[in-house]
Amino acid sequence: MQLQKNKPVATWLFIGAGMLIIQVLLGGLTRLTGSGLSITEWQPILGALPPMNEQAWNEAFEKYKQIAQFKYIHNHFTLADFKGIYFWEWLHRDWARLIGVVFLIPFIWFIIKKKIDRSMLSPMIVLFLLGGLQGAIGWIMVSSGVGTDLVYVSHIRLAIHFLAALLLLCYVVWFALKLTVRENQIAADSGTHRFNILLLVVITLQLTYGAFMAGTHAGKASITWPTINGSMIPSASMLNEGGFWSDITHNLITIQFIHRGLAYLITVLMLFFTLRLTKLPKSTLLYKMRFLPMTLVLVQVILGILALINYLTPDKLLLSILHQLVGMLLLVCMVVTLFLVRKVPALQTKTVAGVPTTVS
Repeated sequence: MQLQKNKPVATWLFIGAGMLIIQVLLGGLTRLTGSGLSITEWQPILGALPPMNEQAWNEAFEKYKQIAQFKYIHNHFTLADFKGIYFWEWLHRDWARLIGVVFLIPFIWFIIKKKIDRSMLSPMIVLFLLGGLQGAIGWIMVSSGVGTDLVYVSHIRLAIHFLAALLLLCYVVWFALKLTVRENQIAADSGTHRFNILLLVVITLQLTYGAFMAGTHAGKASITWPTINGSMIPSASMLNEGGFWSDITHNLITIQFIHRGLAYLITVLMLFFTLRLTKLPKSTLLYKMRFLPMTLVLVQVILGILALINYLTPDKLLLSILHQLVGMLLLVCMVVTLFLVRKVPALQTKTVAGVPTTVS
């Protein structure tokens, strides 16, 4: 009965999760097309509309001409070129505005209709705080490239923005699952639970390096597979051009080598994880979706390889975005699997009629 009552709220949350995935993909397109600094100011209300006439377009273009990216990278741009990059940043921002509306208006309606009880209020507050944090990080990123010598936003900041979006996405999905999944559908297996957490950590690290790959355009360092410019393992001189931290965050070959290595590691770990899932009770939801994580990993690896070897072709953009999409779906899938498996409750011992007895 309670799950049925929560269904409208859960549906609203799942719709929000879908919109967040689209928003992250738009962010990826914005970065890959070099559009992130095309709008040089933040106007929460007036900025919802693009320039509406030629004079307004020229004014926006003149503002863009004042930043370092235009002066050093895009100084050959015409107004038509500028409109092309402006579109992606404008769509990225407006989709964020739409997400805010989609979250806020139903929230108010649910409050009025008493669909949200006291137990949901704290998670809702956290949800809105995470959304606000994500917007703030986005604007900090843009402002870092306005009035400075930066021609692109730092890939470190890009990764932080990306991870904050993923945190929000995972939180929304987890919240929705709490409102929809029955307790008897959840498996109890401590080993699988721990393995799931390990995979989530490695996948999060891999997604971070995916952001590094996109942010530094590290794909251009080697567009060959399975080798990296003819070698399975690049030479030490290629991997160690500076200090350790500098290499793992800025060296293009090192970033790509780590990204590839993590993909292989995740594939092997996921194979063992799938084997564990096949041994769970057949009545659990986790058993029924046992092959989904492995399928997503294999699709993700294939898309990554195709995006890399097609780096110099027009297909690169589509393949890269699909690669990012499946990566996010894999993360969400592993959040779902974590929700669907619990640790076995710790056993306690109590004395019954003078005899030690183990109880849960």
